Amino acid sequence: MSNSTSAQSVSGELPLVKILIVEDDPMMQLGLEQTLGDQAHFQIVGQAADGHTAVEMAQQLQPDVIVMDIGLPRQDGIAATQQIKAVLPDVRIVMLTSHTTETEVIAALSSGADAYCIKGTNVNRLLAAIAAAQEGATYLDPQIARRVINHLKLPLSSAPVGQLSQRELDVLKLIVEGYSNQEIAAALYLSPNTIKTHIRGIMNKLAVDDRVQAAVVALRTGLI
Repeated sequence: MSNSTSAQSVSGELPLVKILIVEDDPMMQLGLEQTLGDQAHFQIVGQAADGHTAVEMAQQLQPDVIVMDIGLPRQDGIAATQQIKAVLPDVRIVMLTSHTTETEVIAALSSGADAYCIKGTNVNRLLAAIAAAQEGATYLDPQIARRVINHLKLPLSSAPVGQLSQRELDVLKLIVEGYSNQEIAAALYLSPNTIKTHIRGIMNKLAVDDRVQAAVVALRTGLI
């Protein structure tokens, strides 16, 4: 039996997720290795301590997800993310950093990062960020969401917030709190497919393209 098959069977048929850790702090690196390695469907395929090495290892290992710091030697995480996304657009990159300025958050997302988490955050939030990134969504840590609101140009006048159903409002509230689709489904006792349908409805009604923009509209309008 292959390692992939074994991991799938242990984790309830979840597909194996190959993860590359990019972190220059040895203790943080070790902590991430242990935390993520405890997930049965995660496989740590490599670790890099600088941005330049991260780009090389990403091309060699072709991971599914990269957990990336910003403050790295030789090349920072934002530049590394941009280079990786240029050659591997399907790899999901989750920023895990202590950097919280609006400029850095916007720069990271603009470079192609799929999620932005703050170091020291609850482990469940990191797992939620990885899950959201895997689903093709963008995840923004609730701790910094309000700090970047004014930098995301979203036309509020065209957002028909009054048209959201109560169930859509329930889902939107959990999106703002950083829940993944699976966690929202569990919290509301609904199926993941139903949650996806509600999220599509929310994005259509708010005229946004992803979960982060939906959360921003909710916060700016006082909807949540």
